[in-house]
Amino acid sequence: MGMDKAKGKAKEMAGKATGNDRMQAKGKAEQAKAKMREAADKARSKARDTTEGVRDSYREDR
Repeated sequence: MGMDKAKGKAKEMAGKATGNDRMQAKGKAEQAKAKMREAADKARSKARDTTEGVRDSYREDR
């Protein structure tokens, strides 16, 4: 679990324990934001790997 997800989870749990709905919602939102960032990073990495693979394949053909 990344730091942003962990911080969001901590806020969510603290909000739940204290009955603070706003803090709980903010924690959930931070977790969702962290998940989206991780997904974007994975997609970016996959695109980079694919691009490098195509580039290497093109160079081998020449």
